[in-house]
Amino acid sequence: MEIDIGIKKEDRAKIAEGLSRVLADSYTLYLTTHNFHWNVTGPMFNTLHLMFEGQYTELATAVDLIAERIRALGFPAPGSYKEFEKLASLVQPEGVPGAEKMIRLLVHGHEGVAKTARSVVPLADKASDEPTLDLITQRLQVHEKTAWMLRSLLEK
Repeated sequence: MEIDIGIKKEDRAKIAEGLSRVLADSYTLYLTTHNFHWNVTGPMFNTLHLMFEGQYTELATAVDLIAERIRALGFPAPGSYKEFEKLASLVQPEGVPGAEKMIRLLVHGHEGVAKTARSVVPLADKASDEPTLDLITQRLQVHEKTAWMLRSLLEK
């Protein structure tokens, strides 16, 4: 059955492509954050272990919302490591870095997802796609706030 939600198919396709990149970056950040949760050590262990758990839990919810928006626009959501690797601008770190490096990598990860999400705004705005704009605005708020909080841990 054809989709008739007031957004042309070509515009929905462009928005879905952008959201697929946001999904790939978000999932990559989820995996990185979950890895760091499992492997963090040092004097800030408890603080970081709990903080990372909250962050990866939030990201797990977010990837579902992003994928569902892609589906609502009428396109399949990417869902494999292979697809995510092609679409993501973020790269998972090798090995297990120290706690401070973990924090720095997560700051860069959240900033990277924010940049990818921001690239979808003009596409959704042009098509008057308010649900996508709302989703992206919420994601930007989370990623910018999380990056700020992580950066604050690095101040001496």
